[in-house]
Amino acid sequence: MTDQLRYIIIGGGQAGGWAAATMRKQGFEGDIVLFAGENYPPYERPPLSKAALLGETKIEGTYLRDNSFYEEANIELRINTRVTAIDYRKKIINIEDGEQLDFTRLLLATGSDVRHLPIPGNELEGVYYLRGIDDMLALKEKLVKAAKIVVIGAGFIGLEVAAAAAKLGADVSIIEIENTILNRVVDEEVGNIVANEHNEHGVRLLTNMGANALSGDGHVRSVILSNDEEIVADAVVVGIGVIPTVDLAVQAGLEVKNGIIVNEYGETSAPNVYAAGDVTNHYNPLYERRLRLESWQNAQDQAIAIARVMCGQREPYSAVPWFWSDQYDMNLQMVGVVDIYDETVLRPGEKGTMLKFYLKESRIMGAVGINRNRDIMVIRRMIAKGVSAGINELANPEIELRNLGKPQ
Repeated sequence: MTDQLRYIIIGGGQAGGWAAATMRKQGFEGDIVLFAGENYPPYERPPLSKAALLGETKIEGTYLRDNSFYEEANIELRINTRVTAIDYRKKIINIEDGEQLDFTRLLLATGSDVRHLPIPGNELEGVYYLRGIDDMLALKEKLVKAAKIVVIGAGFIGLEVAAAAAKLGADVSIIEIENTILNRVVDEEVGNIVANEHNEHGVRLLTNMGANALSGDGHVRSVILSNDEEIVADAVVVGIGVIPTVDLAVQAGLEVKNGIIVNEYGETSAPNVYAAGDVTNHYNPLYERRLRLESWQNAQDQAIAIARVMCGQREPYSAVPWFWSDQYDMNLQMVGVVDIYDETVLRPGEKGTMLKFYLKESRIMGAVGINRNRDIMVIRRMIAKGVSAGINELANPEIELRNLGKPQ
């Protein structure tokens, strides 16, 4: 073990990139080694299904920071390099080329991997999963006018890709096995609003429908549905969810259950080993429950908080979850949690907007807004303060949100 302190970060996404930068900002003067499995520096993933896919943002525009930053900050960035094993007792990692490297503290920011479609034909060319830059570049070539694109899975990634493809003039069909879209994250009312937006843009949306097989002659040519209908496809995009990348954590013997188990300080079950981002199943003191979040905001904010903990600033990560999705001219935002509530309230607004609150015992637990950006930011602060409000107040647009929960 070297006398020099060394912090190692495994994962070159949003969480890993922000953690490394934060460590230097906190004044950590030891070695920082950041392992990125892809051939790119840390970058943001949200543009991959939106602006970058449409050609509105260059690849470099997704980078968290220029390459020069890492050199100037004395952060050793190892791109296209994978860690194969962790021994937290000896405080050593193994790298794919056979090298071993010791660490003082280790941060796992390994994110998540796409869930693969388990049906015949899934190995055909022309079947795409959108997780990284290379995936986006390959798919981008297929999204041309009049191309027939079939999207399997009506989660946020699938819907965003469908919106981009439709905007480029492609003929788009979405296959969703559940009765409503976004079934895992929002209620039926919100899902129907989003579905109507896609319908208005000419997207064919087939719910309560599965994909039994993909057919083709080396390249995908069609999708065979569970009702035996066959849909012609120049390309198939699969978006059926992600799973936390926990292989290294499992190998190392860390506690894992739907992600790496960490407390509010990002500490795993092993000493000197931390985790942040999509891969964590973390305790949130604000809601007094565990959460595993797949969002840009959590990856960034949790990484910043845990990097500070690793540098001696021991404060709990207790952020209000926030997520957004752009589809066509519709901006959907979710704040807080919307899966624990005993009543909901709709707040009227201008045409083309929606704001829905989710309450438990009158406490605001979460909200979903469509084209209500300013309101969502106010609500996020309200949730952080534990504000309770009456149904009539929330439903009355004449009462300003920032005044709710206060003596009138």
